[in-house]
Amino acid sequence: IILATGASQFEMLEALVAAGGIDWGKVTAFHLDEYAGLPATHPASFRKYLRERFVERLPAPLAAFHFLDGEGDCRQECRRVGALVSAAPVDVAFIGIGENGHLAFNDPPADFETDEPYIVVRLDDACRRQQVGEGWFRGLEDVPREAISMSIRQILKSRAIVCTVPDVRKAEAVRAALREPVSPRVPASILREHHATTLFLDRESASLVSM
Repeated sequence: IILATGASQFEMLEALVAAGGIDWGKVTAFHLDEYAGLPATHPASFRKYLRERFVERLPAPLAAFHFLDGEGDCRQECRRVGALVSAAPVDVAFIGIGENGHLAFNDPPADFETDEPYIVVRLDDACRRQQVGEGWFRGLEDVPREAISMSIRQILKSRAIVCTVPDVRKAEAVRAALREPVSPRVPASILREHHATTLFLDRESASLVSM
């Protein structure tokens, strides 16, 4: 499985941890992205987030969780974890959509072509403002400018995608993803080309979509 982070995933992870009938000892997990240069003790660290909200709350240990470490050579880390995920076909990716329409940290215009499983990306200001708005950082100047991100093509290799997108802040991104042409300028629009994506919205995030 692949796991995302952020405020949009709080309830999804709670439900996943509480789900019965899962032999967690047979599950290997990866995560989508991590900030460059951020220690695992920082409140915004995705390693910290996933340990506290998922790994440590499971009733039994996972077979493995391959965390991304952005504190050293990020390109080397991309190669290391990329080799691991390439050898382990992903059954389910649990993801979200950013306020700017990004998937993972693939901000617009996203790279739809690279075959590399993980890449180093530069975060745009809209993405960085979202992190401040959700309370992970005190100010924009504290948000790293680079991150390790799973690539778009690697996300789409997942056999199934569960995309959870609550909150009115995501309404425009949801509308664009569902109604605008599939384009790197709307990264989440590519989900329409995946054969088994399920999109979970609440009333607020779906408010700009006419059904």
